[in-house]
Amino acid sequence: MQSIESTALEPTRGELAGLSLPQKLIRFLPVYGLVVLTLLLIVLFSLLLPQTFPTVLNVRSIISDKAIIAILSLAAMIPMASGRIDLTVGYGIVLWHILAISLQTMFGVPWPIAVLIVLLLGALTGFLNGLLVEVARIDSFIATLGTGTILYALALWHTGGRQVVGVLPEGFYSLNGTMLLGLPITGFYVLVLALALWLVLEYLPIGRYVYAIGANPKAAALNGIPVRRFVIGAFVSSGTLAALAGVLLASKLRIGQASVGLEYLLPALVGAFLGSTTIKPGRVNVWGTMIGVIILAVGISGIQQIGGSFFVEPLFNGVTLLVAIGIAGYAQRRRGTVTRKPPAAAPEPAGTK
Repeated sequence: MQSIESTALEPTRGELAGLSLPQKLIRFLPVYGLVVLTLLLIVLFSLLLPQTFPTVLNVRSIISDKAIIAILSLAAMIPMASGRIDLTVGYGIVLWHILAISLQTMFGVPWPIAVLIVLLLGALTGFLNGLLVEVARIDSFIATLGTGTILYALALWHTGGRQVVGVLPEGFYSLNGTMLLGLPITGFYVLVLALALWLVLEYLPIGRYVYAIGANPKAAALNGIPVRRFVIGAFVSSGTLAALAGVLLASKLRIGQASVGLEYLLPALVGAFLGSTTIKPGRVNVWGTMIGVIILAVGISGIQQIGGSFFVEPLFNGVTLLVAIGIAGYAQRRRGTVTRKPPAAAPEPAGTK
């Protein structure tokens, strides 16, 4: 059973030929509708909250709060491109941010080596997930749910339910706390990662192979693509990015605790799923994922500044996901109807009656 099916639904030239301007706009709505909605939300909140929303301080706050979610969304997006799903991005960050701190405070490991160890452990976890999915043939949802729960249990065991605290080097703090061009450096991390993934997935053969596996793994295998190798590689990449997010979370919080981290799982998955409903609807993609994270960040920030209650964030996440997927599903059904429309009957030749 495949958790995600990758079939892009962006309009082709043949579909657009002969359509009027309003019909073309409707056809492009599922492709760029989420982008337009994001811009409209920015304009709306800027008009309603001119003193607080359209400010550099608010932009800094949004980047600082959502950069880790953006990295986790990119991590979740990679296995989705191959038709799998990775839930350890949310569970793993609990253990990774604790280890990044405890390796330094409890074992005296220099912070660069501690960061490297956490990244390697994240990659190893992704490798194990890939083996469970491709070798043991366990569905990716179940396999990563089990692995993630084990990681969470290890975090609870390691901390004993207590906080991990201690004085950390300034170099480790600067991983998250540095400002670059007046903005948090974590925003530039996200931009660099997004550009790198975009180039790999859209312009390199490895990206085409991954998307081909997500669309039809059997057909990909018949065409000579090593499905097992690429799927395992996707999980390794996902695990490494999740570990990076854990390191940045540790640098931000400066303490480790097992009660922090799980709240990142749903927003990260929502961002990745939203990414499959825009830019290239029906197929997860980098810039769609970024738009998904941005619309969540903008919407939640604006509603909270207006005075929204504590339940606004999960409510907005769920509603936005349902609406976006509904639009993409409608576009897919419309396209299927157009594709299956029977050709017009040929006129009968004269004299046949």
